[in-house]
Amino acid sequence: MRVLVLGAGFGGLELVSRLSEEFGDQLDVVLIDASDGFVFGFSKLDVMFGRLAPSSLRHSYRELNKPGVRFVQTRVRSIDPVAKRVVTDAGSFEADVLVIALGADLDPEATPGLVEGGNEFYTVPGALALRDALSRFEGGSIIIGVTSTPFKCPPAPSECALLLHDFLSERGQRVDTEISLVMPFAIPIPPSPEASEALLAAFEERDINWYPERSVRELVVEHQIAILSDGTEMPYDLFLGVPVHRAPAVVEESGLAVDGWIPVDSLTLETEFSDVFAIGDVTSVGTAKAGVFAEGQARVVAAQIAARHRGIDLDAAYDGRGTCYIEFGHDQVGRVDVTFLRGVSPVGVLEGPSPELAADKVAFGSQRVLRWFDRTWSTTD
Repeated sequence: MRVLVLGAGFGGLELVSRLSEEFGDQLDVVLIDASDGFVFGFSKLDVMFGRLAPSSLRHSYRELNKPGVRFVQTRVRSIDPVAKRVVTDAGSFEADVLVIALGADLDPEATPGLVEGGNEFYTVPGALALRDALSRFEGGSIIIGVTSTPFKCPPAPSECALLLHDFLSERGQRVDTEISLVMPFAIPIPPSPEASEALLAAFEERDINWYPERSVRELVVEHQIAILSDGTEMPYDLFLGVPVHRAPAVVEESGLAVDGWIPVDSLTLETEFSDVFAIGDVTSVGTAKAGVFAEGQARVVAAQIAARHRGIDLDAAYDGRGTCYIEFGHDQVGRVDVTFLRGVSPVGVLEGPSPELAADKVAFGSQRVLRWFDRTWSTTD
């Protein structure tokens, strides 16, 4: 059986690791990604605020050495879900089972003025550019603004605001800086009122301005003004934006997407096409767009592929559960256990924040590097 996995993020890496562990070279697993390495989303904030050395940011796919798994670094140009055939810059690939885990692409150009007059912290280049911009910053008004929904890692804008407070306080610049957070939600983390309440208390304690139920529509670059979705105009000296998210163009062109994302069975992650699955941010399965949910979906798909290989029936069921870590600043981290089930309001329970959970978050990353890349991860290299 040939299994073709498009995308080497949380979902793709977990899927191929499970298949390799269970079957070794009994399966022919091909993992395709355009990038040369994996980066945790939370590492971008760590680099931006000088908490992580850039040299330890990326985990090279060259280190993947799993029986039965072949990694190909190339760009996907077309997907035929009926034939389960994929055309790439490295040639064509056909599969018995196709899994699409290509994530969500960023489209900063969709927000007028963002490219010319703002910054984003959702990519490695963006985080590095902001690290340099913050080193030159001398005070003024900073806006952290979300431009649309859905977006990856919903806690990230709140984390950015709190870590920015710490960063500027350590430099003696906080008293000269106004921090504002603009988000389209009524509360910072809608699935967890408990976590949202804790974040709102932290904002108030640190004098961070909170603008809920609004998004940033455009930046007027020449006047350094952000225009919000309700028409409010906010001046800024430094703008940190969360760009518009979209499914990759190759997914939209394949006929897999409906209303922008790939619909799947909420329990099996199957698409409408036979033996074609989709996991993670590229889907409209109903969970938040975060790596931990892609990882959980990969476990379900791996179990189904294993059952197919053995010729047995399996009642696979994705439980919609995931654990997210939230940086509260002051070296404190909270953890939210949340469950998304179709037709049921999601429920998220907060633990912490505490220094112990900060260590737990480090262990979370280290465990996955060891599992996926078979090496230890030092964040100080």
